[in-house]
Amino acid sequence: MKSPPSLAKNGGTRGDGGTGTILQNKYQLGHLLGRGNFAKVYHGHNLIDTTNVAIKVIDKTTTITTMEPLIIREISAMRRLNHHPNILQIHEVMATKTKIYLVMELAPKGELFMQLQRKGRFSEATARSYFHQFISALQFCHKNGVAHRDIKPQNILLDGNGRLKISDFGLSALPEHLKNGMLHTTCGTPAYTAPEVVYRKGYDGAKADAWSSGVILFAFLAGTLPFDDSDLPSMYRAMHRRVFNFPDWISKPARKIICLLLDPNPNTRLSIQELVNLSWFKRSAQGGTIENQDFSNQSREKELKFLRNLNAFDIISMSSGLDLSGIFEVGSRKKEIRFTSNKKVKEIEERVMAIGKELGCRVKRGKGGGINLIKGRMDLAVELWEVVANLWFVELKVNDGGLVEVEEFQWNEMEKGLTEVVLSWPNVCKKAI
Repeated sequence: MKSPPSLAKNGGTRGDGGTGTILQNKYQLGHLLGRGNFAKVYHGHNLIDTTNVAIKVIDKTTTITTMEPLIIREISAMRRLNHHPNILQIHEVMATKTKIYLVMELAPKGELFMQLQRKGRFSEATARSYFHQFISALQFCHKNGVAHRDIKPQNILLDGNGRLKISDFGLSALPEHLKNGMLHTTCGTPAYTAPEVVYRKGYDGAKADAWSSGVILFAFLAGTLPFDDSDLPSMYRAMHRRVFNFPDWISKPARKIICLLLDPNPNTRLSIQELVNLSWFKRSAQGGTIENQDFSNQSREKELKFLRNLNAFDIISMSSGLDLSGIFEVGSRKKEIRFTSNKKVKEIEERVMAIGKELGCRVKRGKGGGINLIKGRMDLAVELWEVVANLWFVELKVNDGGLVEVEEFQWNEMEKGLTEVVLSWPNVCKKAI
């Protein structure tokens, strides 16, 4: 008999080699935790509050051409999902001419995959406990318009308390990626990916994640995968025919859920919302029931507290309507001031114009209503974008002009004058990017 497919595929590489590098006088890089195709992840230490973090380091000079969309996507998705206890948190994003640093929550117990390998399989009670946390996070993703699309044990981490954390949103899909309400990009790891994703005919991201959830639950309980990806044509035939074998120890209720999730027809496949209402899922490890938790409605004060901690890169990445390409330009000579504000647009514009006039600038209104502050050959464009209700991202950015005027402009005076309309300053304002 052919042996069941192994879980040991697609594992991450781990190693040591601390650098001691200090980032913006705030974080120190420690030993290497892992590396992927375009990034390395280090253990980091926050020098201000002494907490430990994980820092993903991305080299722009070698990866940005092909990986820029994935980087932007990961940051955007994680920012949308930053309030759920079972989703890895992103704290801060920093950028230099050659590197991007994603400062994230540290999951010191590593991949759940490694624990599953050591144990061979989980008991049904343990599997259900992990699966409940996993589905709670996935349901939160879908409520916020995010489909993960790369669910596998290697992307499920454990924090210091053993709490499950979903990570790696580089292949996730956001609402702006939909075409006629459907997704069309083929992505993910074959053994975990729903069969409809391969055919480029359009698919529902939430239903595709539901299939992957079925594979995860099978892996938790069996210690192996239901489908073998060493022969892809045979694997896809098995998926469409729902051909896989359950070990004897898996209970009938768990088998039923797995079968319903591994339905090759996405129209009849069990949805996440239907799953959470099933009695097997609701039953806790202690024999009680687990009530659904809704983390989607956060208080306004918590939202504002979260937004005050964002830097310019973060604010831009939250909005699908803004162009991130300027963040990735290497060696640009432009200078800019960026800040967030919860004041009214008229109040912000009037303050910007008043300070500009005090500094000897001529104010010019564009046809589209935009503002330009002009001094000599320097043209400072003022742009405002609404990030969420009553929160504006404001950028004062130099258009093409004489470098002498740019270098001599009173950036500090401009910044001081704007203080009364500023909610938060980004960490990288008025630097050459």
